[in-house]
This record gives sequence, structure tokens and C-alpha cells, in this order.
Amino acid sequence: MRHTLNLRRTLTAVLTTTLLAGGVLLGQAVTAEPAAAAKMTCNIDELRADARKERDRAAQLRRLGARTEANRAAARADALERRAQQCHDAENNNRPIWK
Repeated sequence: MRHTLNLRRTLTAVLTTTLLAGGVLLGQAVTAEPAAAAKMTCNIDELRADARKERDRAAQLRRLGARTEANRAAARADALERRAQQCHDAENNNRPIWK
């Protein structure tokens, strides 16, 4: 029975330390500003212009026969278009209903 006393003390100390550390982290997480609350702006016209440039680049690469690079450029253009659409939707959805 004597050997369990040391183990019990060690486990209690480890558990207490873990709970204290977790409480500190939880306290910091609650007081920290959420990432979603940060004001984020994006230029929709610039995103769409960049997407057009990427689409033109993809078309040129396809004409030159570089299919994999063309597919990458087209994927980047799709991502830029998607981001522009998300910004546009977010702008429209944040307006008050009664105005």
C-alpha cells in the first residue's frame, strides 16, 4: 500500500496542473476577440479582374500546350471568382432588412 501513496500524490499533482493550465487557456480564449468578428474588407472588382487575368492566362497556356499549368490557372481563377461572390453575398446579407 505504501507504493500507491506516491502514485496518488503524483496523479493529483498532474491533474491539478492540467486543470489550472486548461483554465488559464479557457480564460484567454473567452476574452480573446473571435476571428470571425474581425472586420474584413475585400475589393470585389479587383478580385474579378484578377480572375479574368487568370482565365486569360489559362487560355494562353492551353494554346501553348501546357495543360497542367492551364488547369492550375483555371483553378485559381475559380477560387478568385468564388471569393468575389462570397464577398458580394456577405455585403448584401449584412444590410438591415428595414432599409
